[in-house]
Amino acid sequence: MTSVANGGAPAPRKSVTGTRLWVAVLFLLPALVLLGALVVYPIGYSVWRSLYDAGGDGFVGLDNYIDVFTDDATLTAVRNTAVWVAVAPAVVTVLGLIFAVLTERVRWGTAFKLIVFMPMAISMLAAGIIFRLVYQADPDQGVANAVVTSVHDTFADSSVYPNARPNAQVSDLKPSGGGSFTAAGTVTAGTPAMLPLVGIAPNRLPGEPEDARAATGSGVTGTVWLDFKLGGGGEKGRVDAGEKALEGVKVEAVRDGTVVASATTRADGTFTLPAEADGARLRLPGSNFAAPYNGVDWLGPTLVTPAIIGAYVWMWAGFAMVLIAAGLAGVDRNLLEAARVDGANEWQVFRRITVPMLAPVLVVVLITLMINVMKVFDLVYIIAPQPTQDEANVLALQLFLSSFGGGGNYGVGSAIGIILLLLVVPVMIVNIRRLRKERER
Repeated sequence: MTSVANGGAPAPRKSVTGTRLWVAVLFLLPALVLLGALVVYPIGYSVWRSLYDAGGDGFVGLDNYIDVFTDDATLTAVRNTAVWVAVAPAVVTVLGLIFAVLTERVRWGTAFKLIVFMPMAISMLAAGIIFRLVYQADPDQGVANAVVTSVHDTFADSSVYPNARPNAQVSDLKPSGGGSFTAAGTVTAGTPAMLPLVGIAPNRLPGEPEDARAATGSGVTGTVWLDFKLGGGGEKGRVDAGEKALEGVKVEAVRDGTVVASATTRADGTFTLPAEADGARLRLPGSNFAAPYNGVDWLGPTLVTPAIIGAYVWMWAGFAMVLIAAGLAGVDRNLLEAARVDGANEWQVFRRITVPMLAPVLVVVLITLMINVMKVFDLVYIIAPQPTQDEANVLALQLFLSSFGGGGNYGVGSAIGIILLLLVVPVMIVNIRRLRKERER
């Protein structure tokens, strides 16, 4: 149709909302300029730069991409990134679902949600520093190993005097495997056995040790003591004044490889064995001298990636919980009650009604986290110590190391960046299609 008022000239085009097209373009122009400057141009430049050498002068084609998939460090980064994508989003989503469901049933659910969500307010840098301290190997500094060693020591006896050893100059105790020491000769009733030990500083003995005393009596007796004192002096192999007793040392009497009796030294270092120990050989088992249990090497080559994933889960579980809780609030409670009335237990209600109805929200959380973990960098760079950083390497970190972290190869760095983009694109396409299907409903 033509407009009569305009003499038959066509009316100016308008958008669906009634706004003139040039006005809409004018308002969109700043956003389009920013989008082009901050997204389109960097992507285009990265594609171009990935086809040139380290200095950007020589065209190398796809050589940088070939280097990416033949370099051991980059292949390790690809493998670790795949582990991150497969494990971290799933764990975070499951924990978020569990937290969201459980917090609906407790009165202090709001406070719990606040506590779980609080790590989201912490930057990746700060979280990395926190968990670098948490995973410290020394139990006196690292919280994780402090907990592990406390639990271990509750159920397992710790050694009394780690690194102690017999005084080889005067003692006939010899290594007998497993950290234990066995006497060459036999013990006789009425002749006290002298078992001098060294290897411990007198001022490092636990507690307040008493002075050692030579054993007496007609039975099978003996003394275990520290055959050394500050300032020196005295005779080796004899209990001298000022030398300290070693309390709590386990002594075994062994005959033909079988333990026939055992005792533990008293506060003055003396011990008494039953009569059946007469004629047996004395043995100090390795449990007396084993090094103390110091926990788990969290940041070692084996556990460094799972440990960093644990830090990521701590940060993002609150994010998943909040989104899933919002979706859970929209679930029709009548369906849940109807299922309970029909005889379904809570697990059946959760598995067959709650989870299927939350499926769209769970997919959103999962896809968002998958995109997020593909570009994880801060946590790995800060938490992983230098000796094991190669084992914890991921693509985003390898990009940094290749370009700015000493590698100086911007061609390879750009190629890794394009590979990361290509890995994210399929996930984005799946998400866009899902959103379109939801709109069509």
